Amino acid sequence: MNPTNSEYVLREMTRRHFFSRCSMGIGSIALASLMAERGLAAAPSLKVTNPLEPKPSHFPAKARNVIFLFMAGGPSQLDLFEHKPQLTALNGQPIPESYTKGKRFAFMDSSHRNNLLGSKFQFAQHGQSGAWISELLPHTAGIVDEISIVTTMKTDLFNHAPAKLFMNAGSGLFGRPSMGAWVTYGLGSECADLPGFVVMQSGPRGPRGGAVLWGSGVLPTTYQGVPLRNHGDPIVNLSTPQSISAPQQRELVDAVRELNLKRLVETGDEEISTRINAYEMAYRMQTSAPELMDIGGESQATLDLYGIKDTKETSFARNCLLARRLVERGVRFVQLYDTNWDHHGGVTENLEKHLPLKAMDIDRASAALVRDLKQRGLLEDTIVIWGGEFGRTPMGEVRESTGRNHHIDAFTTWVAGGGFRAGTVYGQTDEFGFGAVENQVHVHDLHATILHQLGLDHERLTVRSQGLDFRLTGVNPAEVVKGILA
Repeated sequence: MNPTNSEYVLREMTRRHFFSRCSMGIGSIALASLMAERGLAAAPSLKVTNPLEPKPSHFPAKARNVIFLFMAGGPSQLDLFEHKPQLTALNGQPIPESYTKGKRFAFMDSSHRNNLLGSKFQFAQHGQSGAWISELLPHTAGIVDEISIVTTMKTDLFNHAPAKLFMNAGSGLFGRPSMGAWVTYGLGSECADLPGFVVMQSGPRGPRGGAVLWGSGVLPTTYQGVPLRNHGDPIVNLSTPQSISAPQQRELVDAVRELNLKRLVETGDEEISTRINAYEMAYRMQTSAPELMDIGGESQATLDLYGIKDTKETSFARNCLLARRLVERGVRFVQLYDTNWDHHGGVTENLEKHLPLKAMDIDRASAALVRDLKQRGLLEDTIVIWGGEFGRTPMGEVRESTGRNHHIDAFTTWVAGGGFRAGTVYGQTDEFGFGAVENQVHVHDLHATILHQLGLDHERLTVRSQGLDFRLTGVNPAEVVKGILA
């Protein structure tokens, strides 16, 4: 005898289904509580919380926001920040084997040579700190007494995509949360109308590694970075179709929210909570995002400070101004990627022509951001980071033109605001700039220090997934770099 449809249903019904679907069951009671805020139940004390609501820090913080200016490709510290007269004096000679023995490089072999390459650019000391800055960065030279320059950064990975991941997520493996995701997970956001973590890009292409660089990894996706575009809709599909009226859209959002609430009760899946908040955030951003992107109301003096000639242009300078506008509105973490810093020597990326052009693209705006934040009283609460995934070698690469190889043992990053010690040059490298001889700073140390200034203990900021406790600084020891803190 063939079973009836009702018998099939009974056979497939599980205890979980029974409890969630029974009209007097646990699931319906929980659903009524969750929906109380919409007037659908009589339990006003319970509601769905916003995962981006501001959260208390582990201890009193020195900073509230972060702007990370990421020079994707690896800027040459030896042509921008590290003045090495001995490197110039020995230009063209082989580097002593003691420096390179046992080391690995991305492209260094006999076809590209490995002789020392002195910088062709002039250096001078600036500010009370006496920091050496290349002629390629005249505007950065003007803010040396506002920034802390770390010349002894060290990373573990020497190829672009893994190294970018390592600098952003503390690991070269896919699936780890980025620093922006960790910060918004730990602190939430103080802006209700924009994402807590925003990403903008400039340059001819996106950074190698793509969206995983600002991903949320094992954290809920509500903490991942949201890219803002400089043309069209600030966020893809943000605008409402002309055929949909505002009341119709509100009804649709409410209906989807109630369906998602019901599903949330049935499954307990955090991603559904993320989806609920994403719909509400998208609805609010239809007003807030276009207002943010319209910089036409900025004063001419501000536009001139950043070097913006056209308010509709797509540029690093405009992104820097938008970054200031974002932190003004309470966005927790802003990351700007600028590409084409991979100067190996070639037809598109070399030291002779293209490095000066890239430096010109970012120099004025980077310095303007620090100045603008300071004059508005925002710098003391905002950490500004400038740097890439690694540096470049003291040895030259001779291809169609001149360049340098990837280098992980010593490169330069600078930090400003947020309780960092202004007017500081931290660390010292050897006569060629190959490695640190004093105060080496590992990427994990930098991460621990950034979190510390935000009031977060890097060892306590963890999430458990698949039986493991993940954290930004990994499992190896990391230290807060007190020498660069005020």
